[in-house]
Amino acid sequence: MLMQLDRNGRKQRREGIEVRHTRGCEGKGARCRCTPSYRAGVWSARDRKLIRSEWFPGDLAAAKAWRDDARAAARKGALRVGSAATVRAGGEQLIEGMRDGTIRTRSGDHYKPSTIRGYEQALRLRVIPELGAVRLTEVRRADIQRLLEQMSGDASTIRNTLLPLRVIFRRAVLRDEVGANPTTGLELPAVRSRRDRVATPSEATALLDALPSAERALWATALYAGLRRGELRALTWENVDLAAGVIEVTRSWDDREGPVEPKSRSGRRKVPIAALLRDHLVEHRMATVRSAGLVFGIDGVRPFQDSTVRKRGRRMWESAGLRSIDLHECRHTFASLMIAAGVNAKALSEYMGHASITITMNRYGHLLPGSENQAAAMLDRFLEEEAATAKGRAAGAENVANV
Repeated sequence: MLMQLDRNGRKQRREGIEVRHTRGCEGKGARCRCTPSYRAGVWSARDRKLIRSEWFPGDLAAAKAWRDDARAAARKGALRVGSAATVRAGGEQLIEGMRDGTIRTRSGDHYKPSTIRGYEQALRLRVIPELGAVRLTEVRRADIQRLLEQMSGDASTIRNTLLPLRVIFRRAVLRDEVGANPTTGLELPAVRSRRDRVATPSEATALLDALPSAERALWATALYAGLRRGELRALTWENVDLAAGVIEVTRSWDDREGPVEPKSRSGRRKVPIAALLRDHLVEHRMATVRSAGLVFGIDGVRPFQDSTVRKRGRRMWESAGLRSIDLHECRHTFASLMIAAGVNAKALSEYMGHASITITMNRYGHLLPGSENQAAAMLDRFLEEEAATAKGRAAGAENVANV
């Protein structure tokens, strides 16, 4: 119950409604001569604190209606006692927790250093200047929508700005610090999908042939094993088993942190070495006279620089009249080649190091056998084989009967 003051300064006890008269009201017990304002509030019996209140000038009915709705929302848990934490504090806590490992991904994995830096940059440059001082409980969906609409940049930048906010509010909801997550239901700009550069088998061979021998093993591993750029930079000879025909991916290279563990358990994986790739790796090993340390490093300790390798490759391919490719596009090429070779989606997902097969299907499902024509052809072959088998059985049975 809230304490209310009448026009003479005496406390009133109207349930949940505070009445405030104007100073000039001199009714002195007679009929009120002003238009009072009404403050409706809703309390938390558990916390013994005011959850929220609103003023309604001259409209007692609206104040009562608002309070009834607010009390119903409080009973359902949609309204809670507000936390004093601001967006700035929530962001600082998030980044600190991600760095020390106390805050992890939904799958329980540590965040990559590059992801942490991206979140920190988005908060520092775009979120904190606009919403930093606002309490988490006071941030509305409209506030975040307005922030995103005012931003300049491409759709990916705008969407990436939202990522740390989503984690902050998802955690706040779980801890009962806010009643609802304002980062849901937003209108976001569509990200234009671009067609990935994928080399055909003959193209891949031509691209490798155009390179000097010292460069071929790196690009061959990207094309025929599908390792990520950071994984190629961190790959050591200790993780290349030429006898067993397996590359074991156990780490990636971060520009600031150096070698780091994969961001997810699925990132640790074994990738088969095709015979063609094995030939390139054997030649590279003999040429570098190195059986330990980094496979593709400047030496056994320092990793190659992506920009340098990319520029050298582009120069060679342009001289040969070939369309250039980058390391990430080589990864797409590997997926395409594996699918064309008949590797199933589950195995491909494991070789790619995807956290789930859903990621693989969303990314490469259009390359998997599944078009109407392919499905019809597969059904035709199956029916023809079954018909031939049935015909053979019938002929065999007839021969037995005639004996």
